[in-house]
Amino acid sequence: MEDKQAIFIRLLQVSDAEALLKLELENREFFQLYSPLKEDEFFTIERQIERIEKSISRAEQDTFYSFGIFLTETEQLIGNVTLSEVLRGDLQSCWIGYSLDKVQNGKGYMTEAVRQAVDFAFNQLNLHRIEAGVMPHNLGSIKVLEKAGFHKEGIAKENVRINGKWEDHQTLAIINNEQTYTL
Repeated sequence: MEDKQAIFIRLLQVSDAEALLKLELENREFFQLYSPLKEDEFFTIERQIERIEKSISRAEQDTFYSFGIFLTETEQLIGNVTLSEVLRGDLQSCWIGYSLDKVQNGKGYMTEAVRQAVDFAFNQLNLHRIEAGVMPHNLGSIKVLEKAGFHKEGIAKENVRINGKWEDHQTLAIINNEQTYTL
């Protein structure tokens, strides 16, 4: 019997704008607990189209990759995972961030999406290191990263303003030990 994954990731396209807006609206309060404040205009179809167009342009520039997380069976958009601040040269690194529909939490989807994004970063982008920052009390997110192979490195004090307040973040990272690129 074939082992089919429950989710897949792919770069967001403009045709995903309505589904992305629906995801953001349905999870507005939930996402706000872990995100910088967003203006009301963010929650419009125009802003979601702009957001996707900007991410497509940034992917073409090799600086930012925004993936939708989709249920394999229905192709419903249930989340987002991004590789941001892609650096080349002697750093070959990026940051990972993600969000998942609150009703989909606890099903292993985010761990699988992070694993797929790490695979893309290491095997398609040939990166050496991926970092993540998580508020220390967000134990679920830390668990996701650890299950995907990340290790804890330390606490960054008051480094991101979340919901209007400067918050500490646990820094986690994963290293590409199978690196094949040459500089």
